[in-house]
Amino acid sequence: MATQSPASFFDQLFDKVGHALQPPPWLVEEMQRRLVLLLNHVLQQEPEAQARLKRQTGRMVEAHWRVFSVRLQATPAGLLELGSPAQQPDLTLTLTDESPWSLAQAALRGDKPAVRIAGDVQLAAEVQWLVDHVRWDLEEDLSKVVGDAPAHAMGQGMRRVAEALRGFVGGRGAGAGAPPVPPVPPAGPGQAGG
Repeated sequence: MATQSPASFFDQLFDKVGHALQPPPWLVEEMQRRLVLLLNHVLQQEPEAQARLKRQTGRMVEAHWRVFSVRLQATPAGLLELGSPAQQPDLTLTLTDESPWSLAQAALRGDKPAVRIAGDVQLAAEVQWLVDHVRWDLEEDLSKVVGDAPAHAMGQGMRRVAEALRGFVGGRGAGAGAPPVPPVPPAGPGQAGG
């Protein structure tokens, strides 16, 4: 019996579950609406991003990965809304790596996924600018709910987990000779981190 790599096992499991559990169309649409709300929340914190989207009013980007897709259209307010299935997209972005395991590893390393791009070059440049410059300040949003100090502590914890995961993924990719990632000591009250 041949042994199977964890990545291969994970990808096969994802395929089986994905084929067996097709979500109903109403759930897919609701998840897309939630995605648009999150994206618009982040965009509202970036005036330059909104100004760039205003110049693209009515233009539509369609993004694909495996069987999943979403159509996003720029609004006159410089935000996004779900695009109509009847309209032809101006730009199509397709993630070429179908392996969820590979995509997760690349994301943890800080790599951008491979994307096949078709359509308007200027719109593609604007989307690239947004990807490169717009960031969600999760710690700021958490501070509105739980206060500054707890939000800062949670932010530090999330950064440490991300650093440990990056070190683990980087160490696994470098082979057995890679040095171990030293543990990060917990921050005490009043310690700055980041």
